[in-house]
Amino acid sequence: MVFKRRDQRGWIQVIAQFLWPRGGWARAFQYVQHRLRRLPGTPEQIARGIFAGAVTVFTPFFGLHFVVAALLARVMRGSILASLLATFIGNPLTYVPIAIISLQTGHFLLGTSPRSEVDESVFAKFGGAFGDLWHNFLAIFTPERAEWRELEIFYRDVFFPWLVGGLIPGVVCGLVCYYLSVPVIRAYQTRRAARLRKKMDKLRRQAGAVD
Repeated sequence: MVFKRRDQRGWIQVIAQFLWPRGGWARAFQYVQHRLRRLPGTPEQIARGIFAGAVTVFTPFFGLHFVVAALLARVMRGSILASLLATFIGNPLTYVPIAIISLQTGHFLLGTSPRSEVDESVFAKFGGAFGDLWHNFLAIFTPERAEWRELEIFYRDVFFPWLVGGLIPGVVCGLVCYYLSVPVIRAYQTRRAARLRKKMDKLRRQAGAVD
C-alpha cells in the first residue's frame, strides 16, 4: 500500500512537471531561446529549422512531431536541432488554441462541420479513437472483431480537418518565427564572435608579454 501511494505521487509529480516545468514556462522558454541562439550554422539555417518546428506543431501527427520537424528541416536544408527545439511552441499551454484555430480553419476550408452521433467533444473523439486502436490490437490475439467506427469519426471530424486547417496558421506562425529569429540570431552571433576575438587578442598580448 505504501509503495502504491509512492508510485501515485511519482506519477503526479511527472504530470505536474509536464504541465508546469520546474521554474515555470517563462524560464523554460528562456532556456530554449538561449539554446537556439547558440546552435551552429548560419542565421538562415537555424531560422529554417525554427520554421519547420513551428509548422509541425500545427499538424495532428501527435507523438511524431520530432520526426516530422526533423524531416521538414532536412528537406529545407535547415538546422534539425533548431527544428526539434522549436516544437516547444507546442506545449500544454498552447495546444488548446492551436487545436481550436486549426479545426475551425479546416472545417471552414472544407465546408464541413464536426458531427458525431455520440459526442461533439474533441476529447471524446480522441478517447474513442484510442479505444478502437486498443480494441483492434487486442483483436489480433482474440476472436474479437476489429472496430473502426470511432476511428472513422475521429478521422472525419478531427484529424483531416486539423491537417488541412493547420497548414495556413502553421505557415503564418513559421514565417513570423523565421523573420523574427534571423536578425536576433545574427546579432547574437556577431556579438559572440566579437567577444571571442577580443578574448583571443588579449591572450595573444599576454603570450607576447611573457615571451
